[in-house]
Amino acid sequence: MPRLIAFSILAAAAFAANAVAGETHVVALRPVADEKAVFATVESISVVPARGRIGGTIVQLNVREGDPVTRGQAIATIGDDKLALQMKSLDAQIDALQAQASQAQIDFTRIEGLVERGTLPRIRLDEARTALNVADNGLRAKTAERAVVQQQFNEGQVLAPAAGRVLKKQVAVGSVVLPGDPVAMIAQQNFKLRLRVPERHARFLKAGDRIRVDGAEFGDQSPKSGVIDLVYPQIEDGRVIADATVENLGEYFVGDRLRVWISGGERKAFVIPANYVTTRYGIDYVSLRQGDRTISAPVQRGRQLASPELPNGLEILSGIRPGDQLVQP
Repeated sequence: MPRLIAFSILAAAAFAANAVAGETHVVALRPVADEKAVFATVESISVVPARGRIGGTIVQLNVREGDPVTRGQAIATIGDDKLALQMKSLDAQIDALQAQASQAQIDFTRIEGLVERGTLPRIRLDEARTALNVADNGLRAKTAERAVVQQQFNEGQVLAPAAGRVLKKQVAVGSVVLPGDPVAMIAQQNFKLRLRVPERHARFLKAGDRIRVDGAEFGDQSPKSGVIDLVYPQIEDGRVIADATVENLGEYFVGDRLRVWISGGERKAFVIPANYVTTRYGIDYVSLRQGDRTISAPVQRGRQLASPELPNGLEILSGIRPGDQLVQP
């Protein structure tokens, strides 16, 4: 029995010596953000329609809901039978004008040789030159008219106005559309988190504030943070609307509801480094220095409160008081 008592005293002395040699932290109340839980939705910066530039029938549809698209990508094709008939007519007219221009060039060359030998008067050369110019100009006019129809053919390609994801198709193959009708709705990339905050918290909300998102919402255990970019000045249904940017938010489900925490003011709390807390048998302990000895005190752990001063800050709800001196285990 005396040996056991002596061993316990030596162990306690060694533990106290190690505790004294360890780093210390003085407990003090710190101002922290008083977070409130609100719901937010994943939304695109803007939703733009991909519109047809000509009227006709949808002959090809290259996308479906959820497909990613790039700016300028052809997502549908509009066909118009009248354009094909106009092209055939213009091609025939161009062939005729090319034949006339070729014949005018031959006549001009022949008459020019005869005029140089003095067989024909020079007025015939002027008439042949005029006929050649008329034929060439007529050919260029028809070629330009064909280019206009060809451009209308090209405008039958419905292009994506921005890079993003297809939210909804407005038409199907065989649908008749008019110029300007929407073919598909495109959600632009760089999705935002749109918050709807009760107006009583509006005075605490401003651009640049940080928000916290539960990582479980993304299938991750670690929490994610974001920054409020814009607070809209109009209140709708008693709620203030704000947009926030969160990294790795995802770019598929638009309208997905998430739970986020925003700052609703400030409050005082005990925040200590997380490495000062040890867990034994499911109970959290901190080492308190009292005079020349160190004792273990149970505490109630709160949530992580990282800050520039304490990157591994941890909130303690109970078990310590201001002025307590903690010893790092």
